[in-house]
Amino acid sequence: MKTRLLFPALVLALAGSAYADKVVNIGYSGPLSGGAASYGKDVQSGIEMGINDINKAGGITVGGEKVTFKLVSLDDRYLPNETATNVKRLTSQGIDVIFVPHAGGILTVQPMTTRDPAFLLVAYSSEPKILEAKNPLTFMLPPRYDNYLQPFVSTQIKAFGKKLGMVGTTSAYGKQWAEAVMGEWKKEGGTVGSNNGVDYGTTVDYSAAVTKALSEKPDVLFIGGPSQPTALVVKAAREQGFKGGFIVMDQAKFEQMDQVVPISYLNGSVGVLPTKEFAGTQLFVAQYQRLYKKIPTSEAALNYMGINVLAKAMELAGTTTDPAKIKASLDAAARALPQSKTIFKMKGVSALGHADADFIIASVKDGKYTKLRLDTVFK
Repeated sequence: MKTRLLFPALVLALAGSAYADKVVNIGYSGPLSGGAASYGKDVQSGIEMGINDINKAGGITVGGEKVTFKLVSLDDRYLPNETATNVKRLTSQGIDVIFVPHAGGILTVQPMTTRDPAFLLVAYSSEPKILEAKNPLTFMLPPRYDNYLQPFVSTQIKAFGKKLGMVGTTSAYGKQWAEAVMGEWKKEGGTVGSNNGVDYGTTVDYSAAVTKALSEKPDVLFIGGPSQPTALVVKAAREQGFKGGFIVMDQAKFEQMDQVVPISYLNGSVGVLPTKEFAGTQLFVAQYQRLYKKIPTSEAALNYMGINVLAKAMELAGTTTDPAKIKASLDAAARALPQSKTIFKMKGVSALGHADADFIIASVKDGKYTKLRLDTVFK
């Protein structure tokens, strides 16, 4: 009996050793608990799905050596100081690539990338300051959010009027977004009310903040943070009688918000087009839903692409441990990404380490998503 129990395990062990000579750990520090946990888990699932697909296909070959991957995830609760602690812990374990999905954490750990031990930082945030830092070991996945400002603002001023109310999240990222949208709104001739931002990570009831914003009779509300609390802000506004439009920060995703509130509540909103609405995403969406029992957002899709680009870059660079060489191979790797791994069209990676991928913004009208512009050239 013991022989029969042990034999399959022995076979699996032998098969595993033949399957890959080396297992490379990939680090992740993001919010896996607290108000932003759903967002952090969406990012994590995209990386995880990419790694599983690579491993199931037999891994990659780097310098004649067969390589598979393993994801090592740590919870930072969306707190930059905990991101820094996690990064130190991950690099001490010999991890050379680390994903971080929030601006506060990314900006905190960017200076650490070139210290000993150096690591490649994969940044999932649209904060422009990440690129402006000109960090040599950063790979930024989403488009900069300042690309959204002009089309969002002009669309809503034309549709609803010139008075903007503010109820965004007060994270470092949220504050920067709020400043930027207020600047663009004023630039286009609008007026801005007082800032009633709240911490979407800890706030449970948004009624008071919404009441303050609506007391100034805005035509449009700026909102946004993780999707679920953002939907609750919409709910509070609609239940208090607000009939105007919303500018939805790119972190919040319509396809998750409409699981929390009726899609009719989102009518008059502008934001990022849901991943499932992009051409050519059907196979990825179906596979992801089968595995995770939820709708994939761009968090999952872009990080899935990101880990696949990294794996290809390691093959091209001939190393899994030299962050600078891997970074130098990202552009060629992105251009060589097979169609089966491409969710959004990716044209390459800039010298600063920014992925050049097509994104489309949308408005919600009559419960449907309407594309606002196509073929946008991102900065």
